Amino acid sequence: MTTTSPHSLTVSKRFNGPLASGNGGYSAGAVAAFLEGAVVEVSLRRPVPLDTPLDVVRDPSGSVDVLEGEMLVAEGRSLPSLEIEVPAPVDLQDARQAAARYRGQTDGHFSRCFVCGAGREDSFGVFAGEVEDRDLVASPWTPPAWTAGADGYVLPEFIWAVLDCPTYFALYAKDPELPGSVLGRLTARLDAPIRAGEEQVVVAWPIERDGRKHHAGSAVLSAAGETLAVAQALLIAPRED
Repeated sequence: MTTTSPHSLTVSKRFNGPLASGNGGYSAGAVAAFLEGAVVEVSLRRPVPLDTPLDVVRDPSGSVDVLEGEMLVAEGRSLPSLEIEVPAPVDLQDARQAAARYRGQTDGHFSRCFVCGAGREDSFGVFAGEVEDRDLVASPWTPPAWTAGADGYVLPEFIWAVLDCPTYFALYAKDPELPGSVLGRLTARLDAPIRAGEEQVVVAWPIERDGRKHHAGSAVLSAAGETLAVAQALLIAPRED
């Protein structure tokens, strides 16, 4: 598992996104654990190394910097609110049908992601595909027992993880080819506890594209359509040659 102390964190290699670095959402959630407040924003400044102790430095303002030596890896801060409108819910049946349209590949840069990796048998299986006649993607998700704390509720960093990956597929649902975009920033609000072993729906939707900066929203919904967690992601598209 990922380890933390008052002054450091280490992301386990089990929780990769790209082959050689931490899943962006999971890594952001690990940073968020050092902050207080209902809404936290984490900016990733470089790929998060795996199995590497990282220093966590607190600013007098309450924000944190995460460092590998002198290199800035991530920054986190608490925010007063997250203003984002969650679309109408997607039910479990529609989410399962959407997952059958998932565009992730069984090989390639993200194929071994622990959340959405189609080439990994132990992934979360969050395979967000297009929902018919709607501008969003969805997938069912049943959190495994090992993601929970002693109270049976899913640990926050795993919720952050599933809020990340679907935003990629929402932004590029209409693109003929999927670009190599990466998570630059994730702002999340966890509204209600999520019990491991209970099937949920994860949804994501595009917000806007501004040059190489692409914005999307995401949410975890209960089977009854209640919003349990919500996020806004900034993805950075690769430079054009």
